[in-house]
Amino acid sequence: MPDAAGLLKTIKKAAVDAVEANKPVNLCFGIVTSTSPLKINVEQKMELGEAQLLLSRNVTDYTMKLEANMETEPAESAHSHTFQGRTEWDKDYPHTHTFAGNTGESAGSHSHRISGLQEVTVKNSLQAGEKVLLLRQQGGQKYFVLDRIMG
Repeated sequence: MPDAAGLLKTIKKAAVDAVEANKPVNLCFGIVTSTSPLKINVEQKMELGEAQLLLSRNVTDYTMKLEANMETEPAESAHSHTFQGRTEWDKDYPHTHTFAGNTGESAGSHSHRISGLQEVTVKNSLQAGEKVLLLRQQGGQKYFVLDRIMG
């Protein structure tokens, strides 16, 4: 009978492997346990390290360009601004000037206009305690961190 039990076990394993082969990815849930180095505990079973994780842009800091046309909130406190620059080349009087200075202390309320294409950094990296949705590659070697889960 031991041969029959071994054969049955082999057949069951082949059937499970065939089913798994038809599922190229599995959906998993995890909790970030550490950010430096990044570690995620998956379904309270195992902890994944950076080498096993692929991160989507949804869970990382990244830089992007943004078209802005806005005014800042009014500054109410006393402060000053430093500035520096260079004038444009004048075709009629070919020369430029450099300038630098300080506006001095200002107690009045004022705001600033921001317009044009601006480069901004989106601070979106994972934090300890956050819940995440992962896709496990078939075979379980790599996990793709898709996004955060709220709630």
